[in-house]
Amino acid sequence: MTLSHRTRAAGPLLEARNLSKSFGGIHAVKGVSFQVDSGDIVGLIGPNGAGKTTCFNLMTGFYRPTTGKVFVRGQDVTNAAPHEMAGRGVVRTFQKTNVLGPLSVLENVLAGHFLSTRKGLLSTFFPGKAVRETERAAKDNARRIVDLVGLGKRAGVPAHQLSCGDLRLLEVGIALAAKPAVLLLDEPAAGLNNREAKDLGAILEALRDDEVESILIVEHNMSLVMDISDRVVVMNFGEKLAEGLPEDVKRNPDVISAYLGKGREH
Repeated sequence: MTLSHRTRAAGPLLEARNLSKSFGGIHAVKGVSFQVDSGDIVGLIGPNGAGKTTCFNLMTGFYRPTTGKVFVRGQDVTNAAPHEMAGRGVVRTFQKTNVLGPLSVLENVLAGHFLSTRKGLLSTFFPGKAVRETERAAKDNARRIVDLVGLGKRAGVPAHQLSCGDLRLLEVGIALAAKPAVLLLDEPAAGLNNREAKDLGAILEALRDDEVESILIVEHNMSLVMDISDRVVVMNFGEKLAEGLPEDVKRNPDVISAYLGKGREH
């Protein structure tokens, strides 16, 4: 059943509260707070080195914060491991494409169903009716997802033969296979041309409407972010510089200064 036929949860789905992360004497993230509400697409932007990916890593369990907390649906998950976060519906992609090159598009998406289809050793060697039905459902859902992200005609193509744009779509498909509530995308438009980025934006908006509750996207393609985001959070030098509606953020003088390379005085 798609989300358009479900009742969305009220309040924050994912929340960063006063998050900080230091690596030795380097303060990569400093006191950052924001939330992703159910039904929202939130853009997380900033110049190179602003701390966006570090913030992503903190919110998905890949890093533990020096200070601050992370909440999912109001529950403190600050020290949860990445697989535990995924089990709670917080699923991410990475800047570098992370697919299984020799496998086909469909096989890659099917592999992404691990969380929902894993089984014990006995069931592996002696699969019963329930196991067979679960595997059949996973295959059906994999085909549906491949069509959903626009790769239906390339379902049997090995991943290593895909273009950069199709690889990005495949990564989104693999993430969807884990049945996320909130999908975190780290620079999904990297390497895409304007047309491919626009097509990606349309797919992400459709996913938010029907497949996932919310999306948090780190991206340097400002046209994409401003077109699809309900709210935009701006980071600079590890801190939150601004937050608001896309049109307001675009006019913010501090944001304009940061992107012109002037930064802020401390």
